[in-house]
Amino acid sequence: MGPSHIALVVVVVLKGIIEIVLLTLAGQAALWLLAGRHRHTNLVYGAFRIVGDRVFALCRRITPASVPDRHIPLIAVFWLILIELLLIVAKVYLVLGSATRIAD
Repeated sequence: MGPSHIALVVVVVLKGIIEIVLLTLAGQAALWLLAGRHRHTNLVYGAFRIVGDRVFALCRRITPASVPDRHIPLIAVFWLILIELLLIVAKVYLVLGSATRIAD
């Protein structure tokens, strides 16, 4: 198990975490639309909101104060998708790098 294998494991784990967070935010958005004004009594929406609030709070801390709070969810999703794309590139780079070392 070399350093590239450990790096690949780290990238795959981080990618999985980001995917879970993105799916949680998508579920929260869907329930926000479907449950209407009764969404705050929905147990699943509450569970999704626990994850979403933490992501939005982190995004609020790194976003300038001039950005309104209503834009924070969109900015958070943008950052998560950007991180996901960077992790995909890193994974491809690590996999192709290990494939060329095996071929040599």
